Amino acid sequence: MIDLQRKYAKVILESCLKIDENQPLFISYNVERSDFVRIVAEIAYSLGVKDIYFEANDPYLKYEALKHLDIDELKQLTFWNKEMWNVYAKKNAAFLMLASETPGLMKDIDSKKMAAMTKYSLETRKEFDKMRDKSLLAWCIACLPTDDWAKTICPDSDNPTEELWNKIFDICSIKEKNPVKIWDEKIKKLDKRAKKLNEYQFKTLKYKSKNGTDFKIDLPKNHLWASGKTVLANGKEVLVNFPTEEVFTSPDCYSAEGVVFATKPLSYQDVIIDKFNVEFSKGKVVKAKAEVGEDTLKEMINICENSDLLGEVALVPYDSPISNTKQLFLETLFDENAACHIALGDSFPECVENGPEMDKDLLLKEYHLNKCDSHVDFMVGSKDMNITGICKDGSEVPIFVNGNFTEQFN
Repeated sequence: MIDLQRKYAKVILESCLKIDENQPLFISYNVERSDFVRIVAEIAYSLGVKDIYFEANDPYLKYEALKHLDIDELKQLTFWNKEMWNVYAKKNAAFLMLASETPGLMKDIDSKKMAAMTKYSLETRKEFDKMRDKSLLAWCIACLPTDDWAKTICPDSDNPTEELWNKIFDICSIKEKNPVKIWDEKIKKLDKRAKKLNEYQFKTLKYKSKNGTDFKIDLPKNHLWASGKTVLANGKEVLVNFPTEEVFTSPDCYSAEGVVFATKPLSYQDVIIDKFNVEFSKGKVVKAKAEVGEDTLKEMINICENSDLLGEVALVPYDSPISNTKQLFLETLFDENAACHIALGDSFPECVENGPEMDKDLLLKEYHLNKCDSHVDFMVGSKDMNITGICKDGSEVPIFVNGNFTEQFN
């Protein structure tokens, strides 16, 4: 297990982040996995890194604070203050976000209090977000198992944490002889798919599924589809999601019409939102219903300015590696790469030509790319999902039929 963990850490640092000698490193992680972070640090130091900032997160300490303190008191704690993200962004650090889940932990915390603290966190890291939007920072999100998360999704296992580690290793090809080569080939395939979509410059996307999804949204002029690979302003190519199976773009945020039904539960701030649907009119969410976590869903939609508008549409085939595991992870990084998804909130400047060079206000005005502090993905893909691209001349091109890309986009 240790050898695989070392290999995982090495791939993240050298292949995903492509960390440079003397480049600072910022690591955000669940305190339960300090053992893995020590491995990351050891490898980073051996590569010439001399400055590492460790942001250890303890969801149980956050829970106790949220349970007993009011909002003004909570803001005095360091848990939600992300100013150090700005400090290390200005140092040109590489950012490694090691995501873990504690599904359902915050279910009895007041949704308004949770929303207020989430908003506060977003407001305290604006410099980081600004530099990331301009493609100035190397960053990567990867996953680490924790005991409670593993027990939730592997309830029948004798050793759920080890089983979840192995699922992560399998999905990320860590057990293979040369995972870097495998991911290079995968990204080439995703880039090729994005290029084909770019050639069409679709005006509109239409979604239809038997579960009730009946939705359409426009794409801006000069939009670009992208894969999980980001080309930074300095020319370095980094993989920001590890793993990734998607191609994505940012839509015209004022154009969404219709209703979408989520096809997987969403774990948001350790609260489960399940069996939900969202209805749009003129871009905005006008109705949201959930059988589980409806109050949290509504707070999430209204957490800040423009969080009720869309900032991303992403395409992932039903027949894809993570989807084919038939495992629900309750972690957005994995679940979003098992299904088509859309995101409420911020858009991606790189999804229009020369976007990273433009101000976000200009991108909103000229291209209708959403400007928002928040960004939350939720899954809408299904095995019977049909997605049609409408060209500028009104002709229609099938992109997805029965959950998968049509032959021309494979």
